[in-house]
Amino acid sequence: MSNLSTAAYLVSSVLFILSLRGLSHPSTARRGNFLGILGMTIAIITTLANPGVFSYKEIGIAFIIGGLIGTSIAVRIQMTALPQLVAAFHSLVGLAAVFVAASAYYNPSAFNIGTFGSIPMGSLIEMSIGTAIGAVTFTGSIIAFGKLQGFVSGNPLVFKGQHFLNLILGLGIIALIVKFCIDQNQELFWLIVAASFVIGVLLIVPIGGADMPVIVSMLNSYSGWAAAGIGFTLSNNLLIITGALVGSSGAILSYIMCKGMNRSFLNVLLGGFGGEQAASVDGVKDDRQAKQGNAADAAFMMKNSQKIIIVPGYGMAVAQAQHALREMGDLLKAAGADVRYAIHPVAGRMPGHMNVLLAEANVPYDEVLELDEINRDFSETDVAFVIGANDVTNPAAKTDKTSAIYGMPILDVENAGQVFFVKRGMASGYAGVQNELFFRDNTLMLFGDAKKVCEDIIKGLEN
Repeated sequence: MSNLSTAAYLVSSVLFILSLRGLSHPSTARRGNFLGILGMTIAIITTLANPGVFSYKEIGIAFIIGGLIGTSIAVRIQMTALPQLVAAFHSLVGLAAVFVAASAYYNPSAFNIGTFGSIPMGSLIEMSIGTAIGAVTFTGSIIAFGKLQGFVSGNPLVFKGQHFLNLILGLGIIALIVKFCIDQNQELFWLIVAASFVIGVLLIVPIGGADMPVIVSMLNSYSGWAAAGIGFTLSNNLLIITGALVGSSGAILSYIMCKGMNRSFLNVLLGGFGGEQAASVDGVKDDRQAKQGNAADAAFMMKNSQKIIIVPGYGMAVAQAQHALREMGDLLKAAGADVRYAIHPVAGRMPGHMNVLLAEANVPYDEVLELDEINRDFSETDVAFVIGANDVTNPAAKTDKTSAIYGMPILDVENAGQVFFVKRGMASGYAGVQNELFFRDNTLMLFGDAKKVCEDIIKGLEN
């Protein structure tokens, strides 16, 4: 039975690796998802078939409750809420790691790691590190969820001595882990949990809205390492492999995104270390006037344009305008225009957010290009159609050293011959920075619901 379980876990591990490979590109993402589901199904069945499992009644009840909750969320969730949903689920993974570690500590014989008060040193190290990472993941993900949902301000929350406090807490957690591994004292265990909960909050609150996609990815990495740590405690090779895959892939993705945003990976990892260097002047009232256009203007100009680049952002997601946008693009292509879509690495609220929405609307994969692939083409583009992408198109990122987004690579839409910017109003973006693009001579604002604006443009194109 042991050999069979090992073989099944190995198959699951291979399927998880293939799943990650498939998810690396939109054209293979469906297959990647299927392989991941298949791998998890095999892993669950294998675990339940283990002779050491006795509590089938309790497990069955948990499956039903969890399944009903998951199904309910999956049916009701809107695409716009996926980022905060992911953040919320990361918090559950972190909390689960803490609970498993606590169970192993208080009942080690059930996990074959000795008896209470005489747990091997190696198991204690694994348990305490997994607990600390899980606790950080839990509270950090809760704060990220609050920022994404609007319960917590998206502006960075910084205070004097913040990094020194984080340093002291970090060193304190290490000291507590060392002491716990020597004494095996239960008070020390819960002090590790409490201190990790606190530092999880302190690491995320200084992160501004513009960097939230990176944080979502980083928290995903944390949840993976927490799972891997608990996998060592449980002597579960599959959990170790899966956790390591999630942890490493999340860290790599975060690094790639930081590089694309001109952010320091270490700075983000340490809770925005150094983020206070640029004192933002955001929030100052802006009396400048932007030029306003309408759907008819946009339809006429785009119908007579050869090259058009569409820049989707969170505003498109909120309005669920991706299907109308794709229909508009199809009509423009039928009229002879070259239509492409430009995606910023952090457009939306999580990695790949815009790609998912465009794929849902059946936009061809070869028309969707990343920032480094298309940015140079804006200068040769007749029309740039921006639909709710605020911070990622803001020229202030290149010119204003006091801005919270300074240094972040942006889509150079201001270089297009004409820019149409679809937005509900003149409010600043998620990072709290007014977009200088609104006031450029070649920009016309199209105020209104993004879906309604696209539908009005479609009517203009059909006439």
